[in-house]
Amino acid sequence: MADKRDYYEVLGIAKGASEDEIKRAYKKMARKYHPDLNPDNKEAEEKFKEVNEAYEILSDPDKKARYDQYGHAGVDPNFGAGGGGFDGSFDFGDLGDIFGSFFGGGFGGGRRTNPNAPQRGESIRQSLAISFEEAAFGCEKEVTVDRMEQCETCHGNGCAPGTTPEICPDCHGTGQVQVRRQTPMGVFATSAPCAKCGGKGRIIHQPCKDCRGTGSVRRRKTIQATIPAGIDNGQTISIRGQGHAGINGGPAGDLLITITVRPHELFRREGTSVLCEAPITFAQAVLGAELEIPTIDGKVKYELPEGTQSGTTFRLKGKGIPAINGRGRGDQYVTVYIETPRNLNKEQKEALKKFAESVGDNNYEERKKFFRKFKK
Repeated sequence: MADKRDYYEVLGIAKGASEDEIKRAYKKMARKYHPDLNPDNKEAEEKFKEVNEAYEILSDPDKKARYDQYGHAGVDPNFGAGGGGFDGSFDFGDLGDIFGSFFGGGFGGGRRTNPNAPQRGESIRQSLAISFEEAAFGCEKEVTVDRMEQCETCHGNGCAPGTTPEICPDCHGTGQVQVRRQTPMGVFATSAPCAKCGGKGRIIHQPCKDCRGTGSVRRRKTIQATIPAGIDNGQTISIRGQGHAGINGGPAGDLLITITVRPHELFRREGTSVLCEAPITFAQAVLGAELEIPTIDGKVKYELPEGTQSGTTFRLKGKGIPAINGRGRGDQYVTVYIETPRNLNKEQKEALKKFAESVGDNNYEERKKFFRKFKK
């Protein structure tokens, strides 16, 4: 009795810990010292036994109460205080979530998936490049995919026509068998894939020649894809049921198409807005002019006012990208910049000098503001 450690100390918790705290601490320590994770480690084996003994007492309200009052004597049958000590056996059903990941199926309480239950097919991911205008107004595209389809010969069951699969006699269709091992701590039961059926739960004695017992065949399929107006670069559309075939009668997966929009020579996009830049001449900026502006709908006319400054942006309402939800349309924003003429002849230069002298600095408001700030 004297050499036994305090049970709370064994689990690394304080006295008065709640049931959840005790259980969490036990799971952590049991996983740490489990014999399958520490093969040929006598020290770990002893600690694992100690951990289980501590949990066996502290998880039972009556035993815990006696232990809290009398210590080890309160739960030792040799001291007449009632109760029973650790006998080497324990229900590990509540540890299925821990040991299942290590030992392929866990203990008695672990969940198992029926291998013959309907399973949804995997989705197929595909990329598609379209033009700026196709993204703006939508389009129809053909997309070719390689996918697994249900075998038409066996209708997906993998058996040759006229035959049926046999339920595995070893695992009774579950695909899992229970393996029991005797250890110093008692009998441990773990689940493992059934060797007889390979974890499938059924045995095909005469496989279908077309799909070789898999129930599906690979085929190339061309699918019509509707690209909605307003789709943007990097967005993905889903075509339901056009992915890989399901298993055991499950639904097919989806075809997921990610859109890449090719850059445009004139336009760029921000949300539903279309942006572009247009060069104008010095005379057009000064005198004003009727401009022809390109849009995704074609050319439109715009009256440029007199005295337009380089860098001015104007809006063409409703000439942007349609909203992908169909509610309205964005605008186009056009920024003009003055292109300086090059390679003037002598007469043109003289005329320009006379023009500059006649105008003077009084007509350049921004220039005057700049030099006033400079003088300060």
